[in-house]
Amino acid sequence: MADDERWVGRLLVATPRLEHPTFRRTVILLLDHADGGAFGVVVNRPLEVDVAAVLPAWQPWVSAPRYLFQGGPVGLDSALGVVAVPSAPGGRTPVGVDRVVASFGLLDLDLEPADVVAQVPDLRIFAGYAGWSAGQLEEEVAEGSWWVLDARPEDPFAADPQELWHRVLRRQPSDLALYSTWPDDLTLN
Repeated sequence: MADDERWVGRLLVATPRLEHPTFRRTVILLLDHADGGAFGVVVNRPLEVDVAAVLPAWQPWVSAPRYLFQGGPVGLDSALGVVAVPSAPGGRTPVGVDRVVASFGLLDLDLEPADVVAQVPDLRIFAGYAGWSAGQLEEEVAEGSWWVLDARPEDPFAADPQELWHRVLRRQPSDLALYSTWPDDLTLN
């Protein structure tokens, strides 16, 4: 796969065709996409569980809503910290952050929050992730299960994440914006 075909840092937005409850109307921030597969986190599925239940030291620093998010169906016993990475003089990446793309990075949650929080404006913690084996994601996109769309820096940290699916579609410059009004249940239309 050529570098320009990789979708790291972009959003996977579930099409109405994807009806399985695990991914229905999800928005996924793609954190890695290579020949061996891909992985990302669902950014619009907050759990009604405080981060303090698993990582108490990080609770005061997570972006609102201050809940743990279900990042996907894989590795639910693991936690991933996603942060906004501000533009810094000289392009330096904050300590403890692995920059994924210009705007986003993965945070080492084993660090002390005091060593990091002053350097990152937004933080969200995810339980688990979504993953695809080699070629699987490309097949799902080709069959019409996902739209691959540009992410805005604020998308993974939206204060109203349940509305992200609608909002991302609504801002599209094409007929894709019409899907933002797609009813939850077509039989009620």
